[in-house]
Amino acid sequence: MLSQAERAAIETIRYNRYAREMRVPAGSGGLEGEVAWVSVRLGVLDVGSNTVHLLVVDAQRGGHPTPMTSEKTALRLAENLDPTGRLTKAGSDALVRAVRAARDSAAAADCADLLAFATSALRDASNSAAVLARVYAETGIALQVLPGEDEARCTFLAVRRWFGWSAGQLLVLDIGGGSLELAAGIDEYPSVAASLPLGAGRLTREWFSADPPPRDEIDALRAHLDQVLVSAMQRLRSAGQPDRAVGTSKTFRSLAGLTGAAPSSAGPRVRRVLTDSGLRQVVAFISRMSASDLAELEGVSASRSHQLVAGALVAESAMRALELPQLEICPWALREGVILRRLDWLDGSARTEQAWHAPREDTGRVTTQEARYTG
Repeated sequence: MLSQAERAAIETIRYNRYAREMRVPAGSGGLEGEVAWVSVRLGVLDVGSNTVHLLVVDAQRGGHPTPMTSEKTALRLAENLDPTGRLTKAGSDALVRAVRAARDSAAAADCADLLAFATSALRDASNSAAVLARVYAETGIALQVLPGEDEARCTFLAVRRWFGWSAGQLLVLDIGGGSLELAAGIDEYPSVAASLPLGAGRLTREWFSADPPPRDEIDALRAHLDQVLVSAMQRLRSAGQPDRAVGTSKTFRSLAGLTGAAPSSAGPRVRRVLTDSGLRQVVAFISRMSASDLAELEGVSASRSHQLVAGALVAESAMRALELPQLEICPWALREGVILRRLDWLDGSARTEQAWHAPREDTGRVTTQEARYTG
């Protein structure tokens, strides 16, 4: 049962959602009496394999989402799956605490809505339904589990909006903790979207027995990646030759930084690239280092250093399979894609929503993934 304070936090969000809706006055440039969202503060709660991340942004239709606050809690949910694939009680307890804290932070930040979703770790958990029910019962937050292909589509939308139409045919790669998302296309939604169980954390747990990993295990993982990636790469090539190949999220940003790309302190609009030659040098370097030593490198977080080698091998294999000499790094990824999709919905725009639910032969049908405050 929710406490009175917890219900108050949820009601604050409900009130804020409607309080930001305004009527356009005469002479303002809009239609008199028209309902217009001048600005909205949105919270996005991303429950991933490694972290629970709350991002709060101010956004408006046709505008650039402006980050206001960001809170992360390192949970490593994927490491809290027991041998039967169930999320342990300790993992569930930690998840409930993190979601409750994020809910309270979103209310304190005057968020008009909270878009809450989970990815690979809960997608893989055999008791995910029970865990989601518990989270809802104890926090009032209805977490939605994103299918892997929907992750790829949301990320692709974010990359398209960041680079614009001039980017032409896009190819997008995103290495997460539990899965690798790939997408390609020339529109705002991809013509091909795929999700493979090749996340950096998953491969670290399944293939490496020591830190740093032995050479024979690295070679075995390389061979596995080359084999698994064949069919997915064929599908991506069927979408056409990319005009721009892009990598998103933390693994690609860290690898690019280690090859000499500008640090995060230089700002998001600085052009960053990851070259195949630079990546090969980095792999040779970091594969001989322990996780604790990797965590000392600039741009490598302690919570992810243990899986950096596996992530680098995924990036190397994917770039080799697709014959990519370089990837551009995009600062926007899944969370921004979820925000943009929500703004499109507020706008009454059907340009992405219609496409999102259209069945495609190569990607399967996608379900609506919209999380809202309930209670």
